[in-house]
This record gives sequence, structure tokens and C-alpha cells, in this order.
Amino acid sequence: MQWAVEQAANHLNFTLSSKKSALGPSMSLDKTDVEKIAHLARLAIDDSDIPHYAQDLTTIFGLVEQLSSVNTDGITPMAHPLDAVQRLRPDHATETDQREQFQAIAPKTEAGVYLVPQVIE
Repeated sequence: MQWAVEQAANHLNFTLSSKKSALGPSMSLDKTDVEKIAHLARLAIDDSDIPHYAQDLTTIFGLVEQLSSVNTDGITPMAHPLDAVQRLRPDHATETDQREQFQAIAPKTEAGVYLVPQVIE
């Protein structure tokens, strides 16, 4: 996640250290930053909505910085926050092999595969 924030910062032509406390709570995005983010995301936003987006993005970047500052040394990554186990059905065939019967009624077969008319020249 930090990598994505750093990449976005590079594309926005400012470094993480150029804004106060490197994307911390006192950092604030301005209109130009929001317009650049919208351009990169290929989003059209109204000028009247820019202050709202600036505040929301500032809050999000602040939360990302808080998460990035947590020491995770020795913590094993998890695929899911709950220690849940997927219940699986037994892996066995439930239908009989009817390939020969299906190929017997097919218009054309060869070496166990279905032959179809050529559609691309």
C-alpha cells in the first residue's frame, strides 16, 4: 500500500516529504492535487466537489500513513483476518465418462476431439 501511495505521489509531482509529516494528518491536498489524481484515474469530477474529494483523500492518506507506521516485524501475513477453514467436498467423480457416446453423435471427430468449421481465415 505504501508503494502505491509513493507512486501516486511521484505522479503528482510531489515527494512524500514535501508535504507536512509525509502524508500525515496535517498534510492537505489542494485543488491541483485532486485534479491530477482524477486525471490519472480517468475520472471526471465537478469543480464544486473538489474540496470534498480533497478532504476525503487527505483523510485516506493519513490513515494509510498511520497503518504504514505500525511495526509489523515478525507478523505473518494473513489471507483472511479470521482463522476460518474452507469446507471442501470430497474430490471424486460424480458422473460417468460418456465421451465415446457424445463423440459418436457429433458431426465430426478426430483423435478424440471435436472438429468444427473454420471461422477465421
